[in-house]
Amino acid sequence: MGKLVFWQGNEAVAYGALKAGCRFYAGYPITPSSEIAETMARELPKYNGVFIQMEDEIASAAAIIGASLAGVKSMTATSGPGFSLMQEALGYAVMTETPCVFVNVMRGGPSTGLPTKPAQGDIMQARWGTHGDHAIIALYPSTVQEAYRYIIEAFNFAEIYRTPVVFLMDETLGHMRETFELLKPKEIEIVDRISEKELEDEEIFVPYAEREYAEPTPNALIEMGKTRFHVSGLVHDESGFPNAAYETAERLIKRLTNKIRLHIDEISIYNDYMTEDAEVLVIAYGVVARSALEAVKIARNDKMKVGLFKPITIWPLQVHELKKRLSKVEAVVIPEMNLGQYGREILKLVKPGTKVKFINKVGGELITPEEILSGINDVLTEGYDF
Repeated sequence: MGKLVFWQGNEAVAYGALKAGCRFYAGYPITPSSEIAETMARELPKYNGVFIQMEDEIASAAAIIGASLAGVKSMTATSGPGFSLMQEALGYAVMTETPCVFVNVMRGGPSTGLPTKPAQGDIMQARWGTHGDHAIIALYPSTVQEAYRYIIEAFNFAEIYRTPVVFLMDETLGHMRETFELLKPKEIEIVDRISEKELEDEEIFVPYAEREYAEPTPNALIEMGKTRFHVSGLVHDESGFPNAAYETAERLIKRLTNKIRLHIDEISIYNDYMTEDAEVLVIAYGVVARSALEAVKIARNDKMKVGLFKPITIWPLQVHELKKRLSKVEAVVIPEMNLGQYGREILKLVKPGTKVKFINKVGGELITPEEILSGINDVLTEGYDF
């Protein structure tokens, strides 16, 4: 049996990041994510890591990009208003293919909103917050144990695909405490950066060439040898130097998108609960998935064929997995603590004639199992509701 811990969700993220090899954290305090910064400030020095409280979220995002380019796994954490400020830097990390992790512990919005209340209002911001065509990887756990486990996966994805990864939570999950068993070392895969000595014997290292995205990120500038390269947020060629030619821009933007789009199967993480014979499918994520699971169990006890699909990989959208399940059911229930941001993406995938029920709350209160159970009953009698 592994070691039992009693951690808060925010603490689990911090300890999981340390396990993944994070050695640099830059951030600015903001409710409800501040415990991540507090834990990293205390623990990072024990690992010879560096913690910096920056002057704002813009500087925080820029700092972790710089640290990663210098060869160190890096992370920041924030909430809605701070995540808004980070969007330009996040786009820079996408363009420069810099692996790093942005944690967003969501609260009610817009603006200052509800600082101490849970919400899921940043789902589309995580996908499209920064400008221009781009792909993004975003994960969203629903338990404290998953927060620990999947922040490690977030760092792995960042390294393998050389991209920023967004890690979403909500205020409830961030502040919830749960007892769970830590993963054993053999159960944890850590993708580490490789030395330039481990690279193929190339005369010149081409940082932005077409590559197979199953290889770790080289220790870029830190070795100052053949892996030293130019970094620019401008459209650039394979060497990293600006090149505004049409063909260069077209090839670059498509490659940045395809390196994630074409690997959805490897990036997809999800849980199925009683979906094999389901006639009604509930799709829920984050803390709402906890209520959804309870509702499904109650429905099953009442002899209703209801199942739950819980996406942990929120982006890219798991089109194949969702279509496979949606093709078999008569009705879908989608509870979210927003006004249907993810649900409207699901709506594009349902087969004609499928009954759909949205359950949406934006006042800072959790969606209860009873509300989801009521939605299950409604969708069987009322049909579309969106």
